[in-house]
Amino acid sequence: MTRRPTDIWSEEAGPDDGPLVAIVHGSMDRSAGMLKLSRRLDHRFRVLRYDRRGYGRSHPHPGPFEMHGQVDDLVGLLAGRRCVLVGHSYGGNVALATAARHPELVAAVAVYESPLSWMPWWPSTTARTLADADEVGPGETAERFMRRLIGDRRWDELPERTREVRRGEGEALIGELGDLRARAPWVADDLPLPVAVGVGERGAPHHRDGMERLAGLLPDADLTWLEGAGHAAPVTHADAFVDRLVMPLFARAGAPWADA
Repeated sequence: MTRRPTDIWSEEAGPDDGPLVAIVHGSMDRSAGMLKLSRRLDHRFRVLRYDRRGYGRSHPHPGPFEMHGQVDDLVGLLAGRRCVLVGHSYGGNVALATAARHPELVAAVAVYESPLSWMPWWPSTTARTLADADEVGPGETAERFMRRLIGDRRWDELPERTREVRRGEGEALIGELGDLRARAPWVADDLPLPVAVGVGERGAPHHRDGMERLAGLLPDADLTWLEGAGHAAPVTHADAFVDRLVMPLFARAGAPWADA
């Protein structure tokens, strides 16, 4: 079967009747980066992972890559099922935007080091990426972003085919970051549900500051620090991520997540 360019790849694991948990990855990532989290949850919960539009097995995609389309993709995958959402980095904003626009589908949200790029105090990290796009185009912009994210040595060690694929995701990166810089994806007053806000002890200063502000901004948010963790905590500190950030949120979400 030929995949259409607008198809969103997804995979579910865990018991068919388990409470649903959906995991949303960040910019220049894909569902594979959330696999450790899924495996720590799918013995008790039904876990949905997916490649957001323009990334991984949902690439190529014609876009657009703004938040409205991101929310539509996730809502389509939920197919009317109520869930708890877990979002990493940009994926946290997708989760919050979905909860704000479709409260009937979302019982609670966990976010980890999500960018608040539209806020006037947010540093120029996003603006730097967008400036790269104007200077060198999407492929080189994606490479520069990845080099900042994982370091030059790790990037240079990747197979050329992998680097080519990641460069091809530059259009999605530029589109979603530009949209996030230009407009707020959600309004705090539209999010009265339980939210777990996570940040790493080794996170960048703007992430540490941003998550403290976010926890104070939302009506029902708890802030959790993960000792020794940086931005890649879903991979490097998956056990702590689940035990300290996600599991307490299930208790706050109530049945059926609290009872699983």
